[in-house]
Amino acid sequence: MQATHCYIVTGASKGLGKALADRLIQHPKNRVIGIARSFMEPKPNFTGLELDLADSEALLKNTAGIFPEGPFDRVCLINNAGWIGDIAHNGYIDPDAIRQIYLVNVIAPALLMNEFMKQYDRLDGEKLIINISSGAASKVMDGWSGYSASKAALNQMTAVAQHESDLKNRGFSLYALSPGIIDTPMQEAIRSASKDSFTNLEKFQSFKTEGSLDSPESVADKVLHLIAHFRDFPEVLQDVRKF
Repeated sequence: MQATHCYIVTGASKGLGKALADRLIQHPKNRVIGIARSFMEPKPNFTGLELDLADSEALLKNTAGIFPEGPFDRVCLINNAGWIGDIAHNGYIDPDAIRQIYLVNVIAPALLMNEFMKQYDRLDGEKLIINISSGAASKVMDGWSGYSASKAALNQMTAVAQHESDLKNRGFSLYALSPGIIDTPMQEAIRSASKDSFTNLEKFQSFKTEGSLDSPESVADKVLHLIAHFRDFPEVLQDVRKF
C-alpha cells in the first residue's frame, strides 16, 4: 500500500516519541521517519535515522532523508525530543549543558521547522507541526532555568511561524503542545536531582509513588487525536489535559 501520510518524529527511540512511532506504524498508509541518537529497528513503513539533535550540521546534511518528497496527503513533523538539562541554580550550571539544552530544545526544532516549511511549502495537503512543549514554559521553578526558557522559546517560535503562514495563506497548522507529566526517562532524571538544586523534588517524586504519571501510550493517543482533528483546535498553544 502506498503511504499517503508522512510523519517525522524526533526522540523516537523511547518515551513519548517511541509510543507515537509505534502507534503510527500500525497503519500502512503512514510512512514514519524516526530520529534518535540510538539505533532503531527498521520496519516496512518505518525508517530510523541515528542523529544527534545537538549536532546542527548533521541535521542539515540529512534533510533529504528526514523530509521525503512524497506525494503525500498529509505531512507532519513532531518535534518531540527534549532534554531537562543540568538541574542546578544559576552560577552552578555546567556551561556545556547551557549550550546543549538550547541546541536540543530550541535550535534543532527551529532548523527542522524551517526545513519542513521550505520542503512542503507547495504541498497541496495537510501540513502540520507539533512541537512538544511543557507547562514549565510559563512557570518559575528553581533548577530549571534552561528547560523553562527553552520551552518558552519553542512556544513563541511556534506562534510566530503560524502567524507567518497565515499572512501568506501557506496552509501550515502549528501547535506547541504541553503533554502533561509522563512516565519517561526525563522524569527519572528529575527525581534524581538534589533538593538543594530543585526545591520541588519531593513533589515530583510523589508523582511516581502515587501513580500520578501518565503513560507515554495514553499521551500519544491524545497527540494523535489532535492531529486527526486539528481543524477543531484553532489555538497554537494546546495542553493534552484539556482534551
